[in-house]
Amino acid sequence: MSKAHRGKGLRDTVSRGRGTCPVCKRTGVKVLYELEAEGVKYKVCKTCKAAVAHGKKTLAS
Repeated sequence: MSKAHRGKGLRDTVSRGRGTCPVCKRTGVKVLYELEAEGVKYKVCKTCKAAVAHGKKTLAS
């Protein structure tokens, strides 16, 4: 079977969902996961989402 529809939801987003993660400062990664800190929503990468959830990193403001 073909995988023609993989990533279909990303095609509508700006830069296909890629940008700079505010936590790890890496560029060109997919920033798809929303985290909220002090009433402000941030979009972070997958690894930072897991690290914040496990208490290894924090969202510094």
